[in-house]
Amino acid sequence: MASRKDIGSWLEGTPSGNLENSADRANRLGLPESGSGSQAGLGRRVIALLIDWAAASAVSWLLFDYNSLATLGVFAVENFLFVSTLGFSIGHFVAGLRVRPEVPGQAFVGFVRGLIRTLLLCLVIPAAIWDGDGRGLHDKAARTIIVRR
Repeated sequence: MASRKDIGSWLEGTPSGNLENSADRANRLGLPESGSGSQAGLGRRVIALLIDWAAASAVSWLLFDYNSLATLGVFAVENFLFVSTLGFSIGHFVAGLRVRPEVPGQAFVGFVRGLIRTLLLCLVIPAAIWDGDGRGLHDKAARTIIVRR
């Protein structure tokens, strides 16, 4: 009889669930192991998220006397516009990160991927579910990767 361990899960990254090291993950994603262009770590991504939320909160406070839905809306607009066109949000820029398409050679995320990523990010749960490669469900669905600049 097959067990769950034999089958694995998409959350584990590989069918056997074995991730030897970060070099294997980088090879699978087509990224360098370290330095510019390598996959961003969790710490930098959380810092970027907190900076983006603080900026959205400040705008919401100034324009809407701090309304939580307005803050979410400002956050969504900021992420969608900046990530789709520039490849980074305010927080990503400060943390030294960039969002790029999964496919090498494409320069910008674009509006479709940016919209998918932003909508799922605002739902929170998809962003909190990671696969074995350390990518959030919102990035997998949008086919994007957060890398170091």
